[in-house]
Amino acid sequence: MPAKRVLVTGMGGELGSLVTARLEAQPWVGSIVGLDVDPPRRRLRRAEFHLVHPLERARIEAVVRSVDPHVVVHFGVYEPCARASAREAAQWTPAMADAVFAAAASGRALERIVVRSGTEIYGRGAGRPDEPDESVAVAPTSPFGRELADVEARARLLGHERGVPVTALRLAPVLGPHVPSPLGRLLRLPVVPVDLLGLIGSARFDVIDDRDAAAAAVAAATLGPDGPLNIVAPDPFPVRCAVRQGKRLPVPVLGPQWIPARWFAHALGAPVPAHVNELLAKGRLADGSAAAAALGVTPVWSTPQVIDALFDWSSVVHVRPFGPSEFTAVEGS
Repeated sequence: MPAKRVLVTGMGGELGSLVTARLEAQPWVGSIVGLDVDPPRRRLRRAEFHLVHPLERARIEAVVRSVDPHVVVHFGVYEPCARASAREAAQWTPAMADAVFAAAASGRALERIVVRSGTEIYGRGAGRPDEPDESVAVAPTSPFGRELADVEARARLLGHERGVPVTALRLAPVLGPHVPSPLGRLLRLPVVPVDLLGLIGSARFDVIDDRDAAAAAVAAATLGPDGPLNIVAPDPFPVRCAVRQGKRLPVPVLGPQWIPARWFAHALGAPVPAHVNELLAKGRLADGSAAAAALGVTPVWSTPQVIDALFDWSSVVHVRPFGPSEFTAVEGS
């Protein structure tokens, strides 16, 4: 396979930079160019990065046109209260998608598109399947879900116009040691507000480890399957067990009580956007069986393992400084 030019948007995020690092090791990948509002969170060997704000449309379009990519990996999707506030995310996500896809439409080399989406796109309306597969019509019930649906629609339109496959990776909430996740921050609080319905009911949810999400993205960029794919870890976890697993104190919240609960969580550094609130109340599952056949990869880490790792992350490790005699002994050992 001839070397391909790859454009990675959202390269500055933990997941975007991880995807880029793995793409660098692919034999079919030639040059890699990325852009984002933040610099990459890990050392990249040969990718070229452009620091561009999502609202700087002219600069984004100039970068994309200069690359004329064969493959677009669009991870420039901003989850509310992750790397951006809810208001910023509502502006940045559609602006980035609009600029990138408009510029890619004029390129000659485009062969396939991979976009980051999420299971929030299914919503939790009455009559919805407990574990929707990709054939279920999207019906988002949160701002983030609607933003994801908009990104998918824009990508499909471009794919239809250019006659190229579009893979929409509908990721479960992504967790990892350094992933800025509103769900992860909330679960790690010493006192966790949890919707009463989710605490006493049977609501379950699944997540995905950032390494599994990156593996799916690289496989999608390599193979280019057309259509959406749910990327979820096996073994869904009950909401109530997720809190107890970390030995946190759950505080039942219902209805209007969420207003002060959100203030409380925000003050502790863990804002609660609507899609996280929805997950805690009703759970969120998706059927990920189609992804294995389409991509040839399956998640390595189960939902309980990802949750366990969430609470195993070290916060601050205090190391006692060496005394003079101890330092001399260490040097001589």
